[in-house]
Order: sequence, then C-alpha cells, then structure tokens
Amino acid sequence: MECKNDKTKKIIMLGIISLISVAVVALISFFVWYKVSISAVGKSEENRKVEIEIGTTISTIANTLKENNLIKNEFAFKLYAKLHKVNNFQAGKYEFNQTMSVPEIIENLQKGVVYKDITITFLEGKTIRWFAAKIEEETNNSTQDVYDLLENEEYIDSLIDKYWFLTDDIKNKDIYYPLEGYLFPDTYTFEDKDVSIETIFEKLLNQTDIILSKYRMDMQKTGYTTHELITIASMIEMEGINESDRNNIASVIYNRLNSNMPLGIDATTYYGSKVEIGTRELYQSELNANNLYNTRNIYMQGKLPVGPISSISESSIKAAIYPNRTNYIYYASDKDRNIYFSETYAEHEQIINNLKSQGKWYEF
Repeated sequence: MECKNDKTKKIIMLGIISLISVAVVALISFFVWYKVSISAVGKSEENRKVEIEIGTTISTIANTLKENNLIKNEFAFKLYAKLHKVNNFQAGKYEFNQTMSVPEIIENLQKGVVYKDITITFLEGKTIRWFAAKIEEETNNSTQDVYDLLENEEYIDSLIDKYWFLTDDIKNKDIYYPLEGYLFPDTYTFEDKDVSIETIFEKLLNQTDIILSKYRMDMQKTGYTTHELITIASMIEMEGINESDRNNIASVIYNRLNSNMPLGIDATTYYGSKVEIGTRELYQSELNANNLYNTRNIYMQGKLPVGPISSISESSIKAAIYPNRTNYIYYASDKDRNIYFSETYAEHEQIINNLKSQGKWYEF
C-alpha cells in the first residue's frame, strides 16, 4: 500500500515531467517557428529596392523589410541579429528579393552590398537616333522602344500640356522625331537599368525647362517662336564650336533669312537624309532632296528647316537669342574647324581657294 508521501512525490514527478515536456514542446515549436520565420519569404526573384539611411535603427530596418514583404517576421529578424551580435549595418541602397533568407539579407547589410545608380551622358550636337542608341546601351530599353514612344501621340500631347516650350509645332507630320532638340544634353543619374524611357525624357525635359526659363522673356522679344529658336540653335550647335563663332553663325542665319536666301547648311541636308555627318559624303540625289530639312534646296529660300536637327547646348541657345550684328552672308571652315566669315560670294570663294592651296580645306 502506497503511503501518502509516495503519492505526493509521484504527482510532483508527473507534474515536473509534464512541465518539462511542455517546455520541450514549446522550445521545439519556437525553434521551428524561428527557423521558418528567418527563411525566405517566397520564390519571386523580382528585386525590391530598400534604402537604409545612416543612423537607422534595427527596428526601422525590420519594419521596412516587412513592409516590402522581404521578411516574414520583424521579431525574428531582430532576434537573429541579437543572437549573432549584428549591429554594424551599412547605410546605402539595396536590392533584395523574396528568395533571400534573413541571414542572407543581414549579410548583405553588414557588407554593404548595395546597388549603384547608373549615369548616362547625353552629348551636345547629337540626334535622337544617337540618344536612342545610348539609351539602349545603358538601360534595359531598346532603340525601338524609344521610337515607339515618340510615335505615341497621346504621350506627346501629355508633354505639350506639361511643358510650356513644347507646342503643336513638334507634331508636324514632316518632323522625324517630335522631341528632337528639346532633350537637354548633360550627365544624368538614374536608379538602375530598369529606368523607363518616360523617366529619362522627363529628367531631360525638366533640365531643358530650367535652361530655357532663364531666357523666356528675351526669347519672346526676338519675334521667333520657341520652336524656331530651338531649330536655329540646333544648326548653330552643329556648325560652330566656340561662342564667338556661334554668335557669328547665328548672324549669318538671320541675315540669310532676312534676305530670302536658302540657308545652305550642310548639317540640315545630312539630317534630312538621315545620314550621320562624317560617315560618308551625300549623294547628289540627297543633296537635291526635296524635304523640309534640306536648306540647300532652292525651295527653302528664306525658310528654316521644319524642326531641330540635334541636341543643343546653352551656348547655342544664347547665340540664337543674342546673335552678333554683322553683314556676314557666308562662312567656311577648315580641317581644324576654324571658321572664316565673309560678306560677299567673291570673298567666300577666295577663302575657299586659299584653304585649298594651303591643304586646309576639308574633303571627306
């Protein structure tokens, strides 16, 4: 017969065993929960961008990661960091995806495995065709993507509504690319190669807005429309290098327009034929082409080309607005791109003959 003490001891032992069992089950359950909680969220490899600023607390980091559905549990994330004595997270911009576990994410945060912005330099005196090729080279967009967007009338209309310097002039059916000349050339930073063409164009157009707004009042005083001034600036860009030459070239352009003469600018003829300057000489049929860019054509007397022919610098914009006051009608350049101006055709011919005799005349 069991005594009362033995029964009590047995009950106590059973209680202890039960508590231990519960504790073991709880511990195992917690361990399983913990392992699951620090595992990857899913199988999506789509990168999500997270920026960690200097001084950001681990709680804020955990919250940011959870909001982006990159971790399963904020507490588990913080617990892992505490257990592994992690406190040296690096500030920066990161790319994570749902296939990454908490240990992998924390390792990247410790090492500062950040993604870098991309920079794209768009040059002065380049055409939309060059811009499109540059976008294809530096981003995940193709040249055809660029052309398709430029042909999207709804998109172009939205830009006209947004920017004061874009008018219905750019929708002329004879213009090759509506934004030619309006995308300001400079070096720009974008988030990554997935940047959209719309974002790229917006950034360049915003810079154009900044530049042109400085001269808006004076542009209105010239008697020319914004589109005409951008067109003139693009020709100046292609023809001159330094400020003095550009101001004189502007003078020649205005003098010829006022005299009802064809501008006779080769760069417009190349553009009209969609041939890049320096690649080859133009065929006679191209020189005589009857298009609204070809200022060598007799039908273009006293007329500007239908639109800009290249990207433009601020210097060329200023030259178009503030040309030198001269009687120059002609100019010629040598192999070193020195430019010689003259008032008469006889003077112009003499300059060319002198350059040829000196071996300085440029021939393709």
